[in-house]
Amino acid sequence: MKSRDTLVRLKRFQVEEKRRRVTQIEMMIAEFGRMAGDLDREIAAEEQRTGVKDQNHYAYSTYARAARTRRDNLAQSADELKHQLEEAKAALDVASDELAKAQVLESREKGPAITDLARDAIDLSGLRGARA
Repeated sequence: MKSRDTLVRLKRFQVEEKRRRVTQIEMMIAEFGRMAGDLDREIAAEEQRTGVKDQNHYAYSTYARAARTRRDNLAQSADELKHQLEEAKAALDVASDELAKAQVLESREKGPAITDLARDAIDLSGLRGARA
């Protein structure tokens, strides 16, 4: 019975760890999106300030070019994180299923003992009633 408790605790820990990983990846994706939005605004402001919006123009702002590169890198990283998120969610589902199985095994193991105790209590109360 002790090994089942340990197994359930281990599975719960694994589920929580995978849930934290999913949450962490989601937060990173959101942060990258926010940073990319900030860079978009900075690029637009720089292009407005310089009056050159064509990236191929010789006078295009070096800052705007660098900000575009950073924004594109962030978008690429966010896409990679989305793939990692799908994998992490799949791992979370597997871990949740394993936890559910372990809990079922534990409840089956504890279930008959509880039923036997309840049956004994009913038998004892029946005997007391018969004596009275």
